Amino acid sequence: MTQADKAKLFGDLHRKGNPLVLYNVWDAGSAKAVAEAGAPALATGSWSVAAAQGFGDGQKIPLEALVATAKTIVAASDLPLSVDFEGAYSEDPEGAAANVGKLIDAGAIGINFEDQIVGGTGLYAVEAQSARIRAIRDLADSRGLSFFINARTDLFLKESDGAKHAGLVNEAIARGKAYAEAGASGFFVPWLADVQLIEKVCAASGLPVNIMMKPGAPDIATLSKAGVARVSYGPFPYRAMIEWLKGQAAAVYAPA
Repeated sequence: MTQADKAKLFGDLHRKGNPLVLYNVWDAGSAKAVAEAGAPALATGSWSVAAAQGFGDGQKIPLEALVATAKTIVAASDLPLSVDFEGAYSEDPEGAAANVGKLIDAGAIGINFEDQIVGGTGLYAVEAQSARIRAIRDLADSRGLSFFINARTDLFLKESDGAKHAGLVNEAIARGKAYAEAGASGFFVPWLADVQLIEKVCAASGLPVNIMMKPGAPDIATLSKAGVARVSYGPFPYRAMIEWLKGQAAAVYAPA
């Protein structure tokens, strides 16, 4: 498939009530394993990609290393690849778009793009984040690519008390609508796990909604009934793999 074909396929896989399930990868080897397991598409997790190369999350891995990782994954599999791009390594719209261009050159067909201020505090104002999304959309359009911008709001991620999430839903919905108008393709609400709140977001969103399969989240069947169009596993596959590896090593170096 051409890159344009992959981009169209990736968008088509987002179906409300029949979600695209993404078991997030971090390098070419993990991508090949997940592809061979039957995945219809691939997506990286920023935490995992950084950790696999010895860096912390939050754009600590150099942009060049992240782009190089994307290139190796694209070379290893014919599946569409979306890259968790955090804040696009730039606060201003033009810089964010230019950096996304590097991922497009690497063969990626989509990104996660978050509205928290990476390295700072809080979230970007809706207008500022919308301008960043619009610049990325304009850049992708200039390349003739139906690039999938998965606009992520970190409202729920920033609030550790799940009991307070209900009070954030209306703001999240408003952000989702603004991001859609700016050119986003999907709406990602990580850490939202209350099924009634998920249903409310899905019903109000004109974009396909992405939920993270974190511990305590509803199962995929329940999320499907709630109207979710995309389910991703974030850093949890990498963390599980590392714990398994530690256990195997411990059995060698410190047998019972």
